[in-house]
Amino acid sequence: MFVDILASLQRLFVGYIPAVVLGSFIGYFIGINNMIYQLFRLIFQIPHSIPPIALLPIALIAFQESESAAIIVVFLGTLWTMIINTAIGMRHFHRQNKNFRVAIFHLFHALKVSIWVAWFIVIATEMLIGPKGLGFTLWDAYKAGNADYIIQVILYIGIIGFLLDQLLDFAAYILSQMVSDGKKSS
Repeated sequence: MFVDILASLQRLFVGYIPAVVLGSFIGYFIGINNMIYQLFRLIFQIPHSIPPIALLPIALIAFQESESAAIIVVFLGTLWTMIINTAIGMRHFHRQNKNFRVAIFHLFHALKVSIWVAWFIVIATEMLIGPKGLGFTLWDAYKAGNADYIIQVILYIGIIGFLLDQLLDFAAYILSQMVSDGKKSS
């Protein structure tokens, strides 16, 4: 089980981290200019409206290797989510007189939504293409008819998702406290 957890987390972070970095930069630049925001908001809604798992067949054809295809699907699904939510956050930041607590809230909201999307994609791709990871283990338990193991794997998936969410909440809290303390000491 430990190897499957590590395989899932590796797929998650290899696709998630580059998408977050690139998506936050693109979202920032889109969000700081109202005209660009209005234009790109509509353009990015099109790829954002496609369920990321639907891109898996194209990724498999293009990369002809399941691991790379899964990571690309995680990357693309996370990228659109990050761009859109960061751009929206920047618009709120500017409307709130450049309040950094608002920026922190929206940035971490974007990070949380993106990690939820990425985690869902990882589990779904593993269920479809395996050959390791929590999604594959869950599907394997289903095919074997082992209800107890299915429940156990689902609990692992839920606990890991919860811990990732709480880690981002904690980081947002620490950062917002640093911003608040910086304003008090000024």
